[in-house]
Amino acid sequence: MEKVKNIVIAGLGGQGVLTASDMLAEAAFRAGFDVKKSELHGMSQRGGSVSSDVRYGEQVLSPMVPAGEADVLLVLEATQIEINRPMLRTGGVLIDPGLLPEGALKNKKSLNVALLGAVSTVLDIPQEHWMAAIYANLAEKLHKVNDQAFALGREAALQGSIAQHH
Repeated sequence: MEKVKNIVIAGLGGQGVLTASDMLAEAAFRAGFDVKKSELHGMSQRGGSVSSDVRYGEQVLSPMVPAGEADVLLVLEATQIEINRPMLRTGGVLIDPGLLPEGALKNKKSLNVALLGAVSTVLDIPQEHWMAAIYANLAEKLHKVNDQAFALGREAALQGSIAQHH
């Protein structure tokens, strides 16, 4: 049986953490995996810490990623990196906003999609499922800017700037 993939997405309220986790969960589901998701809100106001766990595989029993077992930690806000780092397993991948060149995004609100683009390079989900999930979760007028953001994140990741956690 294939090992369950554990992904933690963290950031601040209003940054699109939950939208990003919805897109990831949907992409994994479209690829035929069993998917479980959970959300942890710190202060449930805009600007409070928010994180969401997404687990997928052949069979997933629990929605929560145990501390130290995340294969991927995607962080949308630099201040949340150290707070969430204990979730990452040794050899896990940290993806943070520093991956993207300053000012590279046309729309700052598409940061979550750009970083999902980076995540897509390390997960076994075909790209067409990512795009379908993104389109399903966003208004049509946002598709073009998010296509560009996703491509930008993939490109940044493929240029080798993703750090493994030791």
